[in-house]
Amino acid sequence: MYRVHPRLIGSIVQPITGSHLRLILAERRSAVQLCEQRGVVVVATAVRRDSALQASRVRRHTDMKNHRRAAYDVHHASRNDKDRTPLPGCTSSSGKRANAATPDPAAAAGANGDRVVLKKKITLLRGISIIIGTIVGSGIFISPKGILANTGSVGMSLIVWAACGILSLFGALCYAELGTCIKKSGGHYTYIKEAFGPLPAFVQLWVDLIIIRPAANALISLAFGRYILEPFFIPCESPKLAVKCIATLGTTFLMFVNSMSVSWTAKLQNFLTCCKLVALSIVIIPGLIHLGFGHNENFQEAFVGRDVDVMGLPLAFYAGMYAYAGWFYMNFVTEEVDNPERNIPLAISISMIIITSAYTLANLAYFAVMTPAEILASDAVAVTFAERLLGKFSITIPIFVALSCFGSLNGGLFAVSRVFFVASRDRHLPEILSMIHVTKHTPLPAVIVMCPLIILMIFCGDIYSLLSFFSFVRWLFIGLSVSGLVYMRFTRPDMRRPFKVPLFMPILFSLSCFVIVFLSLYSDPVNAGIGCVIMLTGIPAYYVLHIWQCKPRLTNEISGRITRVLQFLLQVTPQEATTY
Repeated sequence: MYRVHPRLIGSIVQPITGSHLRLILAERRSAVQLCEQRGVVVVATAVRRDSALQASRVRRHTDMKNHRRAAYDVHHASRNDKDRTPLPGCTSSSGKRANAATPDPAAAAGANGDRVVLKKKITLLRGISIIIGTIVGSGIFISPKGILANTGSVGMSLIVWAACGILSLFGALCYAELGTCIKKSGGHYTYIKEAFGPLPAFVQLWVDLIIIRPAANALISLAFGRYILEPFFIPCESPKLAVKCIATLGTTFLMFVNSMSVSWTAKLQNFLTCCKLVALSIVIIPGLIHLGFGHNENFQEAFVGRDVDVMGLPLAFYAGMYAYAGWFYMNFVTEEVDNPERNIPLAISISMIIITSAYTLANLAYFAVMTPAEILASDAVAVTFAERLLGKFSITIPIFVALSCFGSLNGGLFAVSRVFFVASRDRHLPEILSMIHVTKHTPLPAVIVMCPLIILMIFCGDIYSLLSFFSFVRWLFIGLSVSGLVYMRFTRPDMRRPFKVPLFMPILFSLSCFVIVFLSLYSDPVNAGIGCVIMLTGIPAYYVLHIWQCKPRLTNEISGRITRVLQFLLQVTPQEATTY
């Protein structure tokens, strides 16, 4: 049978390891310092040429060492361990003797605590901040009227808000079980891959990468730009170009922060989450005080209202579930969570209880001050509420809304970058995306890969049309992930499950997700059909990018060299230890 030569499979030009890249960078810095001491002007091309020569020297040294190691193992395979003596410059396979001239780079890095890996820096408080910070966006402040429009009454609206929070809590607890038994980052992608294989996982990843995540982040950044500028242009509308420029600057700033440090990102998220909670308090506390003074006119006939269509209640649940979406983001960063078996379930439970209570109380406060008709007619409910109750202090509401959008954008960029990192590590995306900065310990390429797409959609894209194409895709894959939990209960009963939910929770939640998908297809079949067609393009992409291994030698050579150039430019390397 015809056999493909091994050198024609995969990347011919191998990536640089972390220890070798650090060695090259250190020698380059030493050369620059020496030249500066002698008053010599360092030319960038000379430095690059020196780096290339050093990299070539390191590769030759590594190849020779591996060859001598292999020769040693073959030559001494028949000897007993006690008779084995390493050849000069080699390390014996028994590990009894080692030459100090050729230490193991990974072992040396581990001894120094400097391995290139994603550190476990997500504590319980930071996990709560990620979940709350990504769920609470601008919706609860600007347009929390989708449920009211489809229920027709104040009482039923409040019941649906609470019920959607409880149903979302069920889904979040299902993800807590998945996150404690499958300790890999990646969220939906990882759980679908574990349960149903790589093809459906790649299709979900494909749609996320090319459309959903860039479009969603572009929409949030535009909301940030609009509301951060609103106080400066009252009563006029903010210029569209200025909004887009501010949105681009905000996105670029968050990309920079996420690239530089996980600690910086987490501290920023903590601050922005506190701003969200303060903003909700500004709405809830005055509203409840107003209600306590006897202003309960809107609650006297709470379940009496206008007639609604028979599809109103399911569509109200659809709007409510969308408002609570985001509880799954902590599962995107499971490998970076400190003590995940404890912190993931706790963070999810605490966050969902806080958000469900806050959302229900915020709507209660709105109804205490405004009539249902006024809420439906308002373009910014929280601003109208503040004008009625707080007077001139209402000017702060747009600022808090902008900070809320900024927090959602920061949490989304932080979490989604780990999905691309894991997918690249599984060889579903280019190899460079699975590499980590040698000193910052952040997945730098995975963080910045979306930046061009987001900026392109900010200036050129019809974002609302794109999101309408894929409004059902999110719930389709979330339902598939939770269905995988039920599936693995029977196919993998011996899997260790530190946290386990009753079986009715994943069944009920997955059915709810599929009902939402059906409602999307029923209410907007044209856009949903276009979204399905675009989603199915992931199947040929999967076979081209992942299954087809016998690519032309020139393609592999170019790909490998591009990877190495990007490694030098970004100073990144593959992770040096398993983190799951």
